[in-house]
Amino acid sequence: MEKHWVKLFTTGNPVQAEITKQMLEEHGVSAVIMNKQDSSYRFGQVELYVHESEEAFAKGLIAEMEGGDSEQ
Repeated sequence: MEKHWVKLFTTGNPVQAEITKQMLEEHGVSAVIMNKQDSSYRFGQVELYVHESEEAFAKGLIAEMEGGDSEQ
């Protein structure tokens, strides 16, 4: 991994990581997924990284996405 990238979150669900990555990219935030799961048994983690200059904005988008359903 290149310098200046920070781990935004870790999950055991690769689909959740991909959905979050796509949402971030739709808002202009570059994101990278590192899948550290075992391919045979599906244990391990999937990590989502963003550039450190976009970390605060990305965290805000994720918080909005997670909290958006409960506000309706």
